[in-house]
Amino acid sequence: MPWGQSEMATWLSRQTAKRSYEADVLRVIETLRLRYDVAQYGCLEYHPQNYPLFAIKSRVWRASLPCALVTGGVHGYETSGVHAALQFVDQHGAAYEGGVNLVVAPCVSPWAYEVVHRWNIHAIDPNRSFRDPSPAPESAALMRFVEPFRDRVLVHIDLHETTDSDESEFRPALAARDGVVHVPGQIPDGFYLVDDSEHPQPEFQQAVIAAVAKITHIASADHRGEIIGSPMVAPGVIRYPLKQLGLCASITNAPYKTTTEVYPDSPRATDAQCTSAQVAAVCAAIDYALAHRGTDRSSGKALRTDERRG
Repeated sequence: MPWGQSEMATWLSRQTAKRSYEADVLRVIETLRLRYDVAQYGCLEYHPQNYPLFAIKSRVWRASLPCALVTGGVHGYETSGVHAALQFVDQHGAAYEGGVNLVVAPCVSPWAYEVVHRWNIHAIDPNRSFRDPSPAPESAALMRFVEPFRDRVLVHIDLHETTDSDESEFRPALAARDGVVHVPGQIPDGFYLVDDSEHPQPEFQQAVIAAVAKITHIASADHRGEIIGSPMVAPGVIRYPLKQLGLCASITNAPYKTTTEVYPDSPRATDAQCTSAQVAAVCAAIDYALAHRGTDRSSGKALRTDERRG
């Protein structure tokens, strides 16, 4: 049976803070204010705690330039995405000044970051909620913030992780919440990307994979030729219908978009490597998009025509 109010209340009573959004994220953002503009785009009023939502933006914003959007922490428990978004701004953001307007939302789901969970306080997955109207205030706030410049975004990279707890905790919890049978899956060992099946950009995805492969290993397909139940269409790449699923990477009309998935539980990777891999993915994504600006839409149409022939 799907959860009712009693089951929801029991689940919520078990969620406790294990780390600090203020210490890990807000204090780092404060150190970046000397070099970047910081915009508060919302506040989650989750009694008894309020969580202000911030984005870091290029200080010199030029209307003639395209935008690059980086999002992290849509799933709060996926740690490297949050830390990598902040590290990218600190270490690499200045290199893109004059070439692109940067917008970085490092921690979209701060309550979930603190309690180390996939869902928000209402047991809703924000990364299935980027639709209007959204049931998740985290998703709704980010969509409102992005709306004024959504058509100017050239590239959007959304930073995620696939963890062992997906299989041991979060997928069983999802099945319990919805009153369905949990079907066990297999967690891939390594980094992979999720492309948009409606507007695929295979060369862009492979450029990101090539950059990340210098830092950590890329996930292989399972015996069915799949990664987490989806066919691997190229080394380390699967495809989802981003907008249909309400995923964060669908919130703009960017011709170049991807969702990263790093594997922090691998015995072959450290936490530092995972964060570095995410940073490398961001840099590679922006570099490729800028280098191929103006050629994206025609190539995308050609790719879809070829796929129909196949």
